[in-house]
Amino acid sequence: MKISVGQFRPGGDVAANIATMRELARQAKADGAGLVVFPEESMFSIGKVEGPLAAAVDAGWSTFVQQLSFLAAELDIAVVAGGYESSGEDRPYNTLVLIDATGRIVDTYRKLHLYDAFSYQESGQIKPGNGGITVVPVGDLTVGLMTCYDLRFPELARALADHGADVVLVPSAWFKGDHKIEHWETLLRARAIENTVWIAAAGTSSSHTIGHSVILDPMGVPHAFLNDEEQGLVTAEVNRKRIEEVREFLPVLRNRRFAPNEEIVESH
Repeated sequence: MKISVGQFRPGGDVAANIATMRELARQAKADGAGLVVFPEESMFSIGKVEGPLAAAVDAGWSTFVQQLSFLAAELDIAVVAGGYESSGEDRPYNTLVLIDATGRIVDTYRKLHLYDAFSYQESGQIKPGNGGITVVPVGDLTVGLMTCYDLRFPELARALADHGADVVLVPSAWFKGDHKIEHWETLLRARAIENTVWIAAAGTSSSHTIGHSVILDPMGVPHAFLNDEEQGLVTAEVNRKRIEEVREFLPVLRNRRFAPNEEIVESH
């Protein structure tokens, strides 16, 4: 299956962001993609929203999901995108929604690891998810979901691989800063190589986020990528055959000497 990653600069208006996503999704469909992945904050950028965040989320989430569903069915393409979902409290969830090519909502993933680092405190505005991992079939592939800062926690990507993910999708709004592009690229490649899976990462590109969307194979080799373009889309063929080839000569998952969550005890 071909997968596209779309990169853009979300504003504060849900309808305007959906219009941009529809434009990019049309391009993905023209490229032959069966799945298009959009960034974290595709619904709207928190920094661009007027008034209380909870009110904006209450007004915007259902419209965002509904319009994505219409878009997916109209273009016959599966869609993954990030937005903000009401938690019933002042702090919403940072949520990815996966919609299949018929427009059916297949699953959601609520961001587990909030970005409380580099002098930023995401947990001050956002509630962490507690629903565990999300791994679902899309076409002939199985995809696992994570969001942005989740990338820094290798156990999450390993859990997705252990539950059968062929591709890990990483919608993000990765902040700019010293060495941040190097961190992004290194961590994406590490998650691909250590788990021998494909990675498809879609990032926002703005005055404070880096863009740099990319599709990597199980050896960490980029098959398609963007830099800091404010808007763009790239597509690559993603298949299990490449995973099987790599795992034949690099069977790291099979060679493990301890099971997940098993304590390693050093003997003397």
